[in-house]
Amino acid sequence: MQPVRAEFVSEIGRQIAALSAFLGGFAATFLGILLQSPNSRRHVGWAAGAAAIASASFMIAVIGGTVLVIVLNPQAPHGAGAPEFLAWVRKAIVVTFMLGIYSNLLSLGLSGWIRSRSLGIVTSVAALIAAIIVSLFVTSQ
Repeated sequence: MQPVRAEFVSEIGRQIAALSAFLGGFAATFLGILLQSPNSRRHVGWAAGAAAIASASFMIAVIGGTVLVIVLNPQAPHGAGAPEFLAWVRKAIVVTFMLGIYSNLLSLGLSGWIRSRSLGIVTSVAALIAAIIVSLFVTSQ
């Protein structure tokens, strides 16, 4: 098996950090809106909890991706970093990014139930289809 080049890993870290920043902002905004909802139904709490998990997960992925880019930069004074550290950061980024994606989809799926049963069914089906497609993307690599 051919070793992964540092430039490739650095670019992946940069892309995941950028995407996580965008999605984390969306999740945090959605959380703020849900927390201001006068509706006290259970669905609001679950959707807000999922949005909070998504936002926190994306924040970790952003920081991890940024650290990865900094450590792998050829101009960095400390070299390429310890292989154990890089492996740990890469795993943390993948886990937190995927947790953020699935939590965000859960929050979106639950959000429709706040308004009505029919909208809840639509948002749940849309989130489920998106989760299946994301899973297919991830497992095909």
